[in-house]
Amino acid sequence: MKMKSFSKMATAFLKKTVAQRVPILQWGRSYDSRKLVCDTIAGITVGLTVMPQALAYATLAGLEPQYGLYSAFVGCFVYVIFGTCKDITIGPTALMSLMTYQQVMGRNTDYAILLCFLSGVVQILMAILHLGVLIDFISIPVTVGFTSATSVIIAASQLKSLLGLQISSSGFLDTIQKVVQNINKTRYTDCMLGILCILVLMMLRKLKNVKLNAKDEKPTARQKHWNTIFWLIGTSRNALVVMICSAMVYFYEASGLTSPFLLTGTVRPGLPSFQLPPFHTVLNNQTVPFTEMVSELGTSVILVPVIAVLGNVAIAKAFASGAIIDASQELFTLSMCNVIGSFFSSMPITGSFSRSAVNHASGVQTPAGGIFTSILVLLALGFLTPCFAYIPKASLGAVIISAVIFMIEYEVVKPMWRSSKKDLVSTFATFFFCLLIGVEYGILVGVAINIVFLLYPSVRPTVFVETATTSSGLEYLMITPGNSLYFPAVDFIKTSVGKAGVSSNHLPVVIDCRFILGADFTAAKGISALIDEFSIRKQPLYFFNTREDVVSVFQGVLDEDFKYFKTIEQLEIALKDNEFDDSNNETGKLLYDSEAEYCTNMWRKSSAELREICNGEGNNLNHRLNTQQR
Repeated sequence: MKMKSFSKMATAFLKKTVAQRVPILQWGRSYDSRKLVCDTIAGITVGLTVMPQALAYATLAGLEPQYGLYSAFVGCFVYVIFGTCKDITIGPTALMSLMTYQQVMGRNTDYAILLCFLSGVVQILMAILHLGVLIDFISIPVTVGFTSATSVIIAASQLKSLLGLQISSSGFLDTIQKVVQNINKTRYTDCMLGILCILVLMMLRKLKNVKLNAKDEKPTARQKHWNTIFWLIGTSRNALVVMICSAMVYFYEASGLTSPFLLTGTVRPGLPSFQLPPFHTVLNNQTVPFTEMVSELGTSVILVPVIAVLGNVAIAKAFASGAIIDASQELFTLSMCNVIGSFFSSMPITGSFSRSAVNHASGVQTPAGGIFTSILVLLALGFLTPCFAYIPKASLGAVIISAVIFMIEYEVVKPMWRSSKKDLVSTFATFFFCLLIGVEYGILVGVAINIVFLLYPSVRPTVFVETATTSSGLEYLMITPGNSLYFPAVDFIKTSVGKAGVSSNHLPVVIDCRFILGADFTAAKGISALIDEFSIRKQPLYFFNTREDVVSVFQGVLDEDFKYFKTIEQLEIALKDNEFDDSNNETGKLLYDSEAEYCTNMWRKSSAELREICNGEGNNLNHRLNTQQR
């Protein structure tokens, strides 16, 4: 019987765990034809958006264009099975492309694929060890500075495509310097095409929000039809611009003329082969082992997966519509997307906010919309790759710039200034360090500044000092520390309380511990020394509102001199008893003071007589010496 009950419990636990970690088993049961139609429309719409973006982001990452498409379909398939948010679409993003480029620069594609695999492994470890809490150390001010800086870096990196310059650069400053040095080599046809594409993309972006009906009026059937057309055109603007530019180049070359634009070039046709990630590579005719590859990837092995998780969870929360997001499940899902993607030559991927917004606006009902996005990308890899060779680089650069320019969050500076000016320090520090020394180090600087701001109140907590009065009219000094009492703050609290006690004209001192949520051994030793100091001065020191765990820490070091009270009534009784003791001691003190004064006067009289005797002897001695000399 026990074995059967244990078996039933184990089976129930297994079913619950599988259902929790494989969400498709839950929403798949209620899937119907209506949801299928909605997911199909949304999936195709996102597919039209992701194809030109994938080609552009692969170029941004320093890879051949087809790697962007390789990265665009695997994540969508995996997220259908393990994902929890119906709106999220997984694939290449501008941020991941930029961080990949910094690792691929001067190397080969194998580093990008290995980085994808290692990112997935790190994310799996984070999910198993429940280290998603590390994401909480990247605050909104740091995120704002980071995303704004990366947007500027990405836009600057596309200036060469926009101007038709054939240069290679590393970093923001190097890019700006080389663009300025080679500005005289600008291809005006590429420049004009790029600017025109940006203008068209901006106008089409506004077109998707155009409504023929007034806000307070219900649209007619005709108006609804045209509103939908405007929305589709605006949503598919990237694909439309790239297709029109490619068609123009195709007809231009078909007429026997050379293209006036720099083109993407040949895109390798066919699907990627399924193979293990590269655990070694050949670079400059030398074999580079796995350990050396990981060493060269450096901090990106940690930062890339952390930034990917940060973005993915933020998108999930944005589209959750009040639902609770399982961050651990999202972390696990993203790790699966990267690990499995690396077997198909994918670069690091994460959730895309722009494509997720398109997915949401398209009326997606379940994560199954990603299936149709993936199918569209696979069809493009199988049949449309010859057409991709005619895509002008200037049009892809315009697509990227038009996408990232709205990621510069300058509008948050004003409310941040009004609410918390110190947060601007971490925002601007992250922004400028990302531009000057690189995005990996920039975000570390921002996090370090945040940690300093977080720890400073623990080192220098606020100390409120006020004179209070009991119900019977007795005065005492109330001191309230504003933070927990751990070793960095012990000396500061001890000094602050000691100074307040000395300047209080011997009033009893009460330390209100309502904000002290924890303490350690160093704090207990510091409080012990403080009690001894007050005891020497015969000045009462009491503790009020002390938590039980804090009391146990203090009592581990202190003896019976540690006096604490839980209620104000107990505190007032102790203060009253202390006043009574002081009044009794005052009588003795007066007697003692009179005796002491008598002794002092007698001592002063004796001292005066002694001086007179000495002075007289001295004068006689001087007189004798003078007489002898004569």
